[in-house]
Amino acid sequence: MTDSSTQAALGRRLMARLDEAARHSQPGPGVTRLFCSDEHRAVLELIADWMRQAGLSPELDASGNLVGRNARAARGERTLILGSHQDTVTEGGKYDGMLGVALPLQALQALKEAGTELLYGVEVVAFGDEEGTRFQSTLIGSRALAGTFDPASLEARDAEGVTLGEALEAFGGNPQAIPQVARRPESVFGFVEVHIEQGPVLEQRDQAVGIVTALTGIERHRLSLRGKAGHAGTTPMAGRRDALVGAAEMVVEADRALNATPDLVGVVGKLDVRPNAVNVIPAEVNFTLELRSPSADVREKGRREILEACQRIARTRGLELSSEPTYGAEAVACAEWLIEALEGACRACDEPTQRLFSGAGHDGLAMHDLTDIGMLFVRCKEGLSHHPDEAISEEDAGRATRVLMRFLSDLGSAPETRDRD
Repeated sequence: MTDSSTQAALGRRLMARLDEAARHSQPGPGVTRLFCSDEHRAVLELIADWMRQAGLSPELDASGNLVGRNARAARGERTLILGSHQDTVTEGGKYDGMLGVALPLQALQALKEAGTELLYGVEVVAFGDEEGTRFQSTLIGSRALAGTFDPASLEARDAEGVTLGEALEAFGGNPQAIPQVARRPESVFGFVEVHIEQGPVLEQRDQAVGIVTALTGIERHRLSLRGKAGHAGTTPMAGRRDALVGAAEMVVEADRALNATPDLVGVVGKLDVRPNAVNVIPAEVNFTLELRSPSADVREKGRREILEACQRIARTRGLELSSEPTYGAEAVACAEWLIEALEGACRACDEPTQRLFSGAGHDGLAMHDLTDIGMLFVRCKEGLSHHPDEAISEEDAGRATRVLMRFLSDLGSAPETRDRD
């Protein structure tokens, strides 16, 4: 079989696997698969089978991650961790997260079938929760591996009032044993994630893959705005304390500040209105504010400007406003040696070596606390993500798999311990 036919076969098989995983979704457009849900449970059965085909032994850990280990990792040899998250946003796409689970498993299976033995430990992790869609508490699984999991997260509740701890226990995890999930830094020599770019750069440059240099910093806040309910037909417009009107003005002000600040992006992504009735003045609105920038100073300036504007709006409209941070992660750099190793694999596969910055957060934000991180981006159509129309091509799937196979085989043995920045 020629290299081109092998690459085509890899692409077809990977796309078929991703299609199969996408069927484990709540009804509706796109893919909706939440942490500790029935869909999560079902997709792990599929992933566990992929792990076995790749020569790995699967195991559900205490934090809800599915971890597949090769024999060397199981014996405690120094290990490279690969993987990404299985969960999605509501009505998301097939590839965000799941590509980084399916592709390394396929690469490992292809190397195994070719008789290539890797002289180091390998783990592939299907992280349980990265998006935070269900509990608004992200990076649960990767923080567990990194040893930075906050037990207070177990008290977070979903829309039905179920706590994260309760959901995890019902799923088969063990909230009390999460501290034991943490890896010893000396046992791991790196973490590498494959992910769709979620942006337009690779498509604009007509390149299948790119090498990430750093991951953006992210912070999230929950704002609660309280006014006063009343009959929508009998209460005069003047003097109304309409929480939704105030929230709408705040959303517009946030958008203005974000557009006026270089290197800062953000979104008000979720609003909950009470009592949410057609003929009642809204008494309460809870909404989220997310800010992203590689610069902590830029985020701080933007946050201060937006929150001060929201307080002015609340005072003007006679509303009560409170805010609290719900999540924060600083920008982190990818390790230069992993960047160079991925570049070498790209060159060996006749792929351009494009370096680019990630404007999205990933499990690497947490894994950086444990070990060196690296990341390979794959081109996605129109840079679209978190959307049912999210798409990659079969050809790019095959090309990215070949690059990762070359990267894994070229490592030889576990690199010596490196001093981290």
